[in-house]
Parts: sequence; structure tokens; C-alpha cells
Amino acid sequence: MLLPDDLIMKRNCSKDMIKLHKKYKASVMASMSVKKNDVNRWGIYSLSKKIDKQNFIISDVVEKPNIKEAPSNNAVIGRYILNMNIFKILKKQKKGKGGEIHITDSIKTMIDNKSLFIGHKFSGKYLDCGSMSGYINSTLEIAKL
Repeated sequence: MLLPDDLIMKRNCSKDMIKLHKKYKASVMASMSVKKNDVNRWGIYSLSKKIDKQNFIISDVVEKPNIKEAPSNNAVIGRYILNMNIFKILKKQKKGKGGEIHITDSIKTMIDNKSLFIGHKFSGKYLDCGSMSGYINSTLEIAKL
């Protein structure tokens, strides 16, 4: 699953995630570190174990926490490889923050049910198109190509 407001340039993040998925038979989420003051814009995860420099086993995830509730500053970015069970969980998912159904809440349910999730700190350049200023900056960055 790819979210359209998160762009990753200069390296194919999806290919790296597919390799991880095949090797570990696990769900994989792209991630990056964000400023502590910005954690309320993303799903933020806790890690239980490092696999290597760029990959971690995720033990929990919280959708758009406030600074005090955030378990880290590791943000989930809009790239996912998910187990098919996600669809069963999404059908039953109740609305969360902002009255919306969030994939992060269903992922939390899968983690709580002992599904293996890996956070992948991608290489490449991240462009945020989820706000007007981010969209404008991304457009200017892409125009340079």
C-alpha cells in the first residue's frame, strides 16, 4: 500500500521493503525519524529489537500521538507491505483520531495479535505532500529534476 502524499525519491524504497518481506515473511512499514514536536502528524512506533542499521522489529504503534504519549520519534511513512489479515481487521476497525479509520490502528491490532512487523528506515529523499507548504516545496523539488 502506498499513500500518495508521501514521496520518496532517489532510491526505490518499495524494492528494499519487498526484499525484507521475502526474507522475514513479515509485514514491513517505511519509517523515518521526525522532530519530537511533529509526532502528532504521523503514526509513531516503538521498536523492540534492531535487525540491522536500517531495520527494526516494531512492538507497538500509536496514530498521531501528542508529544507526551509518543513512544519515540520514529514515524510510519506511507509505504506498507501488509499481511492479508489486515482486511479482516479493517472491516471491524472503529473510527479513531479525528473520526477516521486509520490503517495504523489496524496494524496495532495485528501487532497485539503477534504478527511480525518490521520498520524500515529508508534511504532516499522524503517529500511531504500532506500540507500546502509541503506540496509546494515538493513541486519545486520535482521541477529541478
